[in-house]
Amino acid sequence: MNDRTVVYSTYYNPMEANIIKAKLEDSGFACYLADENFATLNPLYNQAIGGVKLIVFERDIEAINALLAEDNSLTFESSDEITNEQESEEGKTVCEKCGSTNVGYGMATNKKYSIWATILAFLTLTTPIKANKCHHCYDCGHEFK
Repeated sequence: MNDRTVVYSTYYNPMEANIIKAKLEDSGFACYLADENFATLNPLYNQAIGGVKLIVFERDIEAINALLAEDNSLTFESSDEITNEQESEEGKTVCEKCGSTNVGYGMATNKKYSIWATILAFLTLTTPIKANKCHHCYDCGHEFK
């Protein structure tokens, strides 16, 4: 019997990871989440640590795949604005650069503030108050609207 553990999947939303973990535990699979506390307490570092990792036994992977494939209620859609031209046939956003569907929508990291927000913040000696949002590919790091 193979008792080796592997990272089954990675989640950038700790609640999503807990829902999948609860589903697996209810079905009798032994699993746990790595980096969950750190990602919950410091969400800004979530991408740096690689997200919340779902750890399972290697021997259970095929059964877990079958379980999650038959349960369509575990598909998570982003509640943020998504443009239609960037959606694939499954309803997921696709990266323009690498074609990956491991894409999230949130605060930009490269061009975080517009020029007007930066000028206003400089003139008032404060920090910019309005940040830009965009799609971010977690595989290649590309950001797009």
